[in-house]
Amino acid sequence: MTVASPAPTKLTPAQRKAIVAGAIGNTVEWVDWAIYTTFASIFSRQFFPSGDSTASLLSTLAVFAVGFLMRPIGGAILGAYGDRHGRKKGLTLTISLMAGASFAIAICPGYETIGIAAPIVLVLARLVQGFSAGGEFGTSSAFLVESAARGRRAFAGSWQQVSVGGGVLIASALGTVLTSTLDEAALQSWGWRIAFLLGGLLGLVGLWLRVSVPETEAFAKVRSSGRTRANPLVSMVRDHPRAALRVAGVTIAGTLLYYIWVSYMPTYAHVTTGIPLNQALLANTIAVLVFLILLPFGGLLSDLVGRKPTMLAFAVGFLVLAWPAFQFLDGGFGSLLAIELAGMVFLVGYSANCAVIMAEQFPAEVRTTGIGLPYALAVAIFGGTAPYVTTWLSSSGHGDKVWLYVAAAALVGVAVYATMPETRGKELT
Repeated sequence: MTVASPAPTKLTPAQRKAIVAGAIGNTVEWVDWAIYTTFASIFSRQFFPSGDSTASLLSTLAVFAVGFLMRPIGGAILGAYGDRHGRKKGLTLTISLMAGASFAIAICPGYETIGIAAPIVLVLARLVQGFSAGGEFGTSSAFLVESAARGRRAFAGSWQQVSVGGGVLIASALGTVLTSTLDEAALQSWGWRIAFLLGGLLGLVGLWLRVSVPETEAFAKVRSSGRTRANPLVSMVRDHPRAALRVAGVTIAGTLLYYIWVSYMPTYAHVTTGIPLNQALLANTIAVLVFLILLPFGGLLSDLVGRKPTMLAFAVGFLVLAWPAFQFLDGGFGSLLAIELAGMVFLVGYSANCAVIMAEQFPAEVRTTGIGLPYALAVAIFGGTAPYVTTWLSSSGHGDKVWLYVAAAALVGVAVYATMPETRGKELT
C-alpha cells in the first residue's frame, strides 16, 4: 500500500514553543550527564583513596559504566511512566532526577571526610543519572514528534539529537573555562563542584520550561479515549514485537558509528597516528559543530523525500567511507578533519531520523516504552562497546581491520533500512 505524502505544514506557535522547550530541556539533561566524564579526572581523588591517582580515575570511570548499564532499566520504567501518565510528567521526572543527582555529587563530602560513604553516594547518584538518561530519549522523542505536524515530524525529531550534542558541547565548554581560569589546587578542592552545581541549576531551568508546556495532543487523545495501558511494557512486547526489534535494528549501525566518529575518533587518531590530542580534539569539535548545524536540514530532507532514502544514504555512505577513512589517517590535521566531516555528513541521515522513525513504529499508548527500551538496549550493547572493540583491535595488532568493523555495522544498517516500511506519511495514532 502506498502511503500518501504529507502536505507541507507550517509549525504553529504552540508547536514551536513545545519543540523549543523540549529541545532546551533535553540539552540541559545532557549537560548534567556529560559533566561527569568532563571532570572525571579532576574529582576522582575526592571520592576514592588518593594514594593511587590512576586507580581513583579507573574507579570513577567504572562508576560511569554502571550508570550506562542503568539506561535500559530507565528506558523501560520511565517509558512506561510516560505512557501511563503523559509525556510532560515523564519529562519533568527525568530532568528532576538528573538535576537532583548533580546537586548530590556537588555537595557530597570527599572520601577523607566521610570515608566509604563518599563513593557510595557517587555510585547512587550516577545510577540515578543513568536511569534518567535511559528514560529521557524515549520520552523526549515522543514529545517532540507528537508536538509537530505530520509534514514536519522529522524536523521536530531532529532537535532531539541537536540538543544531545549541544549538551555535550556545553559541558565541554564549561570544562574549558574552569580549567583555564582555576589552578589545579582550586580545581581539585572545589572548582569541579561548580560544574555540578551549575548543571543542577540548569536542570531547574529545564524543569521550569517543561512544566510550562501543555501535554501533547496524541497522549491527550489516548487518555480521553481510555486507551492508556496498565502495563505499557507488557503491551509493547506482546502487541508490537516486530516494531521493537525494528527500533533495535535501526539503532545498531547508528549508535556504533556515532560513538566511533563523535566520541572515539580523536583518541583513535592520536594513538594510532601520533597527531597531537589537542589538534585531534579541535578537528572533532569543528566536525561536531557542522553536524549539529546540518541536523535540522537533514530532518527537513527526510520530511521531503522519506525516511528510507535518507537512512540508506547514511549506511551506504559509511560502507563506501569505511576503508579510505582509516587508510588515509596520516597524522595530519587536514586529513583527520576531512574524514571527520565526511562521517558527520553521513551521520546526519541517521541522527536526523532516529527519533521520528522510532516514534512512527508505535501507537501513542506504548510509544515512549517502545522507543526507550529497545533503543537503550541497543546503545548499551553496541554503542557502549564500540570504543572497547576498536581499542582491542588496535592493541592486538589488528588496527588495519577496524575499517571492517565499521563496514560490517554499515552493512547491517543497509539491510535493516532497505527492508523497513516507509513511515513518512503515516498517521500517528
